[in-house]
Amino acid sequence: MSVTIKDVAERANVAPSTVSRVLSDSSLISEKTKQKVRKVMDEMGYHLNYNAQMLALQSTKTIGIVMKNSSQESMYNTFFPEVIHGISTLCSKHDFSISLTTGDTEEDIFNDTVKMVRGKRVDGMIVLYSKRDDKVVPYLIESGIPFVVIGNPLNDLSKVTYVDNDNVLATKSATEYLLKLGHQKIAFIGQDTQFEVGEARQNGYVQAIKEAGLKVSEGYMKKLHFSPSEGTRIVSELLELTDPPTALVISDDLHASVVLTALSKQQIKVPEEMSIISFNDSIVSKISNPPLTTVDTQIYELGYEAANCLLELVKDPEAYRKSVIIPTVIVERASCSNVRE
Repeated sequence: MSVTIKDVAERANVAPSTVSRVLSDSSLISEKTKQKVRKVMDEMGYHLNYNAQMLALQSTKTIGIVMKNSSQESMYNTFFPEVIHGISTLCSKHDFSISLTTGDTEEDIFNDTVKMVRGKRVDGMIVLYSKRDDKVVPYLIESGIPFVVIGNPLNDLSKVTYVDNDNVLATKSATEYLLKLGHQKIAFIGQDTQFEVGEARQNGYVQAIKEAGLKVSEGYMKKLHFSPSEGTRIVSELLELTDPPTALVISDDLHASVVLTALSKQQIKVPEEMSIISFNDSIVSKISNPPLTTVDTQIYELGYEAANCLLELVKDPEAYRKSVIIPTVIVERASCSNVRE
């Protein structure tokens, strides 16, 4: 015969409601009482029936995660596994599980989100991106479900809690790092500016170039979708310029690895003939040849703090919306050279 809450309450000499509050880690119960009740649970072999508890609380103990791209495409992105690691670490501490959108297109991802919310499959959502003209965040605002965005939202900030880096400042600092090494011909290889992070990093590069008194050249600004052939094309275009760059700011380590391969095919040595600074400090930056100087965006912390903010909203949906900015730091390795030397 299974042990019930009433059995535990009787042995611990407390009310059944007290045992229930201990199970939900209520702040109304003292730590001394919690320890006493938990000890009795262990002694009696009591195991919480999560399904029954969740039904009573009308909670799923599940967090939905809205992917930036299809799940297959995201697996190639070094950002994805690390941010999920941060989210899942915090969630596991609170006995929450995670559920991912699995659509192959933007419309599929949106429909997955709607199904999660309308089907009451999740207690809240984390959106892994901020994108212009995206339907997901406006829908989540309208639905009233707690949610957090990783990225600077393009919607009404008073209605959105978000976690992000200062990507403008981070890219400005990365570009200034190359300027201090004596480089004046610095190109930028970025991402789709429909995504807020892509636009912010491009803006940071432009700010640094202008403040250095240099001209912003359209020929020095490229966008790269992950593709070896596209990397080869972009590198060829830069090298064929009348005044080719001596340094590159690349907005993702994975893209930087593609560029490294393309430069190697052109017999351009890094860092002797081309310096590179990239972003994310992923495993790719550590194992590249040469290892990449990169901006550590602390991806794990982005995920962890996003989950922490979301669980706060799940607990109190009326809580004030807030922003959390995770600092970045430049990690120096072997892909940049000082042209003055």
